[in-house]
Amino acid sequence: MISLSRAASTEDFIIIAGFCEALGALDVELGRDHGIPAETVMALFHGETHESLARKYDSDDAMMFLARWEGAPAGCIALAPFEGDAMEIHKFYVDPTFRGRGIGNLLMQRVFDEAKRSRRSTMLVNTAAYLKSAVSLYEAFGFVHCPPFHEVPAEISHTEVFMSRPL
Repeated sequence: MISLSRAASTEDFIIIAGFCEALGALDVELGRDHGIPAETVMALFHGETHESLARKYDSDDAMMFLARWEGAPAGCIALAPFEGDAMEIHKFYVDPTFRGRGIGNLLMQRVFDEAKRSRRSTMLVNTAAYLKSAVSLYEAFGFVHCPPFHEVPAEISHTEVFMSRPL
């Protein structure tokens, strides 16, 4: 059974920080094959602690969600406002042990619902081309490739994928 809650406690953010570390390790491992230095990946995308995650994603319009499978932490996703009427997905991760059980779908649906509730009209995501399962999942949810909406350093620009979809 899947349960989903908005991250609120220190314990929630400690669990999510662990998921973010796992996502960072995967990003570093796969990025290495594309000439991306580990230090660059970590500095740009994965240097946050549970305290910094709580500061960034515990507000009225920026939030994180924690999924559990039969009580065990299984995945997370974050949502933050972007320019204009857009929201951006961050820190989307499902533990490999729990993949294939609908957890990613539920997390994605929750951020869509939250973005609509906040009267946003566009959802954005920035990922890496070598995170093929992430790109495929976003495409399955109706995201399409779009022009960059963040500046990225030249050394990683060949791997960055920017996507958007209307809500």
